Amino acid sequence: MISNNLTKFSPISLKEMDNVSLLKRVDTKFLTTEKKLVEILTLISSEYNVLDIENKRLMKYSTLYFDSNDKILYKHHHNKKGNRHKIRMRKYVDSNICFLEVKKKNNTGFTNKFRCPIDNFETKLSPSSLKFIKKYSDSSQILHPVLSNTFSRFTLVNKNVPERVTIDTRIVFKSNNVSKILDKIVVIEVKQEKGKENTAIYKALKTCKISNVSFSKYCIGISNLIPSIKSNQFKEINLKLNKLHN
Repeated sequence: MISNNLTKFSPISLKEMDNVSLLKRVDTKFLTTEKKLVEILTLISSEYNVLDIENKRLMKYSTLYFDSNDKILYKHHHNKKGNRHKIRMRKYVDSNICFLEVKKKNNTGFTNKFRCPIDNFETKLSPSSLKFIKKYSDSSQILHPVLSNTFSRFTLVNKNVPERVTIDTRIVFKSNNVSKILDKIVVIEVKQEKGKENTAIYKALKTCKISNVSFSKYCIGISNLIPSIKSNQFKEINLKLNKLHN
């Protein structure tokens, strides 16, 4: 259903999209369903290009998140620490390209992402990966993989202003052989330099009565798959997810 709607958008290449990389940016997230997404795409198709790589527009992603034994990075987010970060490895499955990433968010709401290429996922961090993490984060704990996540994504690029919109579907979390499947949920993330809200995607979301939410794939995955961990901060968003999914 989604793939058919993407034919309405003009293509943009990866090289062209790199001009709007927005590694330092304001991220705003929204949750909806595939049915509602079709309505949104119809409203904005003339204002955005879609990333197209070898005639493929819906790409598969795989992510491996790292944390300490006591989940200190998760707890920083749960406890609303102003300056916090996530450490992950992300693979672009269709092109078999993999990166180690440190994603930092400061107390003014800006997100800054640092990444370096790696050969593949590492279950034990290599010396070069540890060096990279130390350079871009203040993590002093021993880190290990705690959550994996897969999803499909397409990326829209605004034709007129520096803005990208990523739209994630078919979301699955796994930890310790336990899974959480959110295949009816759609995560829309608007990425801008300064968080201006007058673009076509914001207007379409307002028309469809979809409000922004605080949403972290890592935290939602952990809070759903590790029952013993404190998660009251994510109770409201998990209720919303369950309501949309049912």
